[in-house]
Amino acid sequence: MSHSNVNAEERKEMDIRSFSSSQHNQTPYIHKVGVPPKQDIFKEFKTTVKETFFADDPLRCFKDQPRSRKIVLGLQAIFPILEWGRNYNFRKFRGDLIAGLTIASLCIPQDIGYSKLANLAPQYGLYSSFVPPLVYAFMGSSRDIAIGPVAVVSLLLGTLLRNEIDPTTNPTEYLRLAFTATFFAGITQATLGILRLGFLIDFLSHAAVVGFMGGAAITIALQQLKGFLGIKKFTKKTDIISVMKSVFHSVDHGWNGQTILIGSAFLTFLLFAKYIGKKNRKLFWVPAIAPLISVILSTFFVYITHAEKKGVAIVGYIEKGINPPSVNKIYFTGDYLLKGMRTGMVAGVIALTEAVAIGRTFASMKDYQLDGNKEMVALGTMNIIGSMTSCYVATGSFSRSAVNYMAGCQTAVSNVVMSVVVFLTLEFITPLFKYTPNAILAAIIISAVLGLIDYEAAILIWKIDKFDFVACIGAFFGVVFASVEIGLLIAVTISFAKILLQVTRPRTATLGRIPRTNVYRNIQQYPEATKVPGVLIVRVDSAIYFSNSNYIKERILRWLMDEEEHLKAAGLPRIQFLIVEMSPVTDIDTSGIHALEELLRSLNKRNVQLVLSNPGRVVIDKLHASNFPSQIGEDKIFLTVADAVLTCSLKLPEDV
Repeated sequence: MSHSNVNAEERKEMDIRSFSSSQHNQTPYIHKVGVPPKQDIFKEFKTTVKETFFADDPLRCFKDQPRSRKIVLGLQAIFPILEWGRNYNFRKFRGDLIAGLTIASLCIPQDIGYSKLANLAPQYGLYSSFVPPLVYAFMGSSRDIAIGPVAVVSLLLGTLLRNEIDPTTNPTEYLRLAFTATFFAGITQATLGILRLGFLIDFLSHAAVVGFMGGAAITIALQQLKGFLGIKKFTKKTDIISVMKSVFHSVDHGWNGQTILIGSAFLTFLLFAKYIGKKNRKLFWVPAIAPLISVILSTFFVYITHAEKKGVAIVGYIEKGINPPSVNKIYFTGDYLLKGMRTGMVAGVIALTEAVAIGRTFASMKDYQLDGNKEMVALGTMNIIGSMTSCYVATGSFSRSAVNYMAGCQTAVSNVVMSVVVFLTLEFITPLFKYTPNAILAAIIISAVLGLIDYEAAILIWKIDKFDFVACIGAFFGVVFASVEIGLLIAVTISFAKILLQVTRPRTATLGRIPRTNVYRNIQQYPEATKVPGVLIVRVDSAIYFSNSNYIKERILRWLMDEEEHLKAAGLPRIQFLIVEMSPVTDIDTSGIHALEELLRSLNKRNVQLVLSNPGRVVIDKLHASNFPSQIGEDKIFLTVADAVLTCSLKLPEDV
């Protein structure tokens, strides 16, 4: 083993010697780094704005079109149904009809349950699956997303609103605040889309979302223990410790045996149905229709046995009829305006994050493009209209969208079909839900939210990026042990902390030459790469801004000091040239240029020459504007690391 290591070292030394001798015998041709022509400042500003806000070039289809065609294209951009509706046929309608009926059977029991999470009467959950899906069908660009209330947003909205108004003592004011929050959730979503600010939701990292959703799923499931166990006095807090205390303090006098029996039996049935659907994708309809079957059977059981007289809590009367107008109930003035606005903005962003993620997932599976900004406008518009028609925040539901996709939906018409079924339910069927036990709604919600716990994604995050895992687990524990707001705050804080860390502490690396090539790579990645005698090559892997310029300067000097100590201990010649590889440096500001000037002064004191390799168009333009090339010398800026090393090696003494 030691013999092979010696041979490897000998080969490395021979490669260094042969490289050095070959460099001294060559007359190199060095291509100069091009200085870009001066650009018009207005044109440059226009290009920057376009790439920031209009990267997808949304006006491309309007070019060279007659005025009448532009009007049609404009209407199609706002209402995509005008585009795909022209090619709609009976075959597509058949797929949408089956999908719509399937998701309707899933959404009706879910909506009744989710409205309880938001501390609202059951009919408001159904209202939110009637109007918003109709609006989305006309304005949305996703073919697969199914619209309606979702568990996480319902819990978030219910928690935030309850912090402002008690829904038990002030139900009217609470309802008005819910509509106000929904209105401003829609305003937030539509504004982000109109101003092309959709990229802002990407600041909430995937890892943080995974942790937040998992924690919210646990919290939602714990909240259902009240209905599942038949407990009447239950804590209003959402953290796991408070909930478990409330549960165990009620063991002797608060639990109801019949309620537990109903809940356990149907939860087992629902989980078994989900298992069947996962095992055989053709049986996707089994878990989709299982909640409705559970509601029908449990309601019939309670009705014939009069279990409600033995302590089994039931839904009770659900108001019949379609959505009444609620414009006059929205707070546009007063103290509750700001509270509704604040709650709506938070709920709107979370709803938007979930919907866009779901839409992109299914769009990639069917290979079509989803315009994120159009989606935001569509979701915002439907929530604005929803707030005026007695709905609370609706968004894309992952469980319903998955069923919609597997049921063979072709277009957003499946949402229209679902909406029609909900309409018929509101008009004719709601009185039949009077004897539906709360335990069955708890079981339906528990079985639905378990799918939000993506432990496989958490394991993958741990394998790929430990800091991402900290964000994931931080958001998870924040929701479970504190509250939904704290978990969300932790998720956002850690996501921003990661961005700040990457911006302020960018990676740098020392480079060496890959044997028998002129390619220079990270020595840590390629241990066989050889260092060039008398030359230190450092690569900066980020733009150089005010936030990281001082760190980059100090890190480069530290690389130099470490290398000089190593060479001194080994009795080798000192470093005479420091080459900064700038290929990954996409931009530089005035602080970055000042840092390079300070680095140059520090190197001059050490009698080390600074050399730059391959600065990009933007960087070289700014360097020339600051007159930096004249400070280090025009002949110290090279197109490649190989050119820089070749030139520097020719200036080194023969014995180096």
